[in-house]
Amino acid sequence: MATPIKLNQLRAFVEINRHGSIRAASRFLSLSQPALTKSIRELEDALGAKLFIRSNQGIHLTECGKGFLQRANLILEELRIAREDIQQSIGLIGGVVNIGVAGSLARTIMPKIITQFHRDYPTVKLRVVEGQLLTMLPQLRQGELDFTVNTYYPGSLDAELSFEKLMEKEYKVIVRKGHPKTHATCLEELVDCDWTMPTPKGTYYRSLFENFSSLNKPPVFSVTCETLMSCMSLVAESDFLTIVAVDVVNEALFDQQFVALNLAEQLPFAIFGLVQRRDTKLTPSGEHLARLFRMYCRD
Repeated sequence: MATPIKLNQLRAFVEINRHGSIRAASRFLSLSQPALTKSIRELEDALGAKLFIRSNQGIHLTECGKGFLQRANLILEELRIAREDIQQSIGLIGGVVNIGVAGSLARTIMPKIITQFHRDYPTVKLRVVEGQLLTMLPQLRQGELDFTVNTYYPGSLDAELSFEKLMEKEYKVIVRKGHPKTHATCLEELVDCDWTMPTPKGTYYRSLFENFSSLNKPPVFSVTCETLMSCMSLVAESDFLTIVAVDVVNEALFDQQFVALNLAEQLPFAIFGLVQRRDTKLTPSGEHLARLFRMYCRD
């Protein structure tokens, strides 16, 4: 008969890896170091494999440990969600909602949504991660993010992620005020410029790359920035160009630093949607936040 795995063993394993040592994990969990060491030894015995390598440089995961970590994280996150689901369903308030958002949304509709959510669930904590979908995949897979509202490129992720379309957005090329190409009217005039862009893999920016490939001389994106803020900071202080959603262009302070170019070519519209794991279920507070995104995005 297989030895059962206990929750305290999973928590010990995850926290030792997260903190990098048994001593730090014991302080975090308020448990003695011998108790944590015993939990890990029992877990390794139950699995029949070593999870950690101990050396003078510290403690590190074995290959088996790396594979088991993702599943252990997911189990603990699913239990947290299940507990909060029941507590919120019977009127007990509390819990945490973890979401990801694209940079353009973080600068535009997100503040209104978060303000409304906080009014509706004042005791529920909210964690927001900003960036491209690609950078959020590990957290989505491990249950550390409940969902993200982001651009999505159909393909290999369809089997594990669900995508609910929320809206489409127009994008424009922007430069700093006083840029030599401020009056450019077509993409061909910009091909020799320096370009910066968030990562093109699996997002709206991938469709942009495909769109640009039809040009006789496609622009070269020499700098990749993982966040919109990094892109815009670089553009504001240099001759680099980037591409942003029209919502960003319409911000009150945009004209103080940037110019949106009026080009003959229509850039492809970005499709934004709510993305989550297919096998996950949101808590009542998480579902309420998703509804707010649906309402504001489709407004």
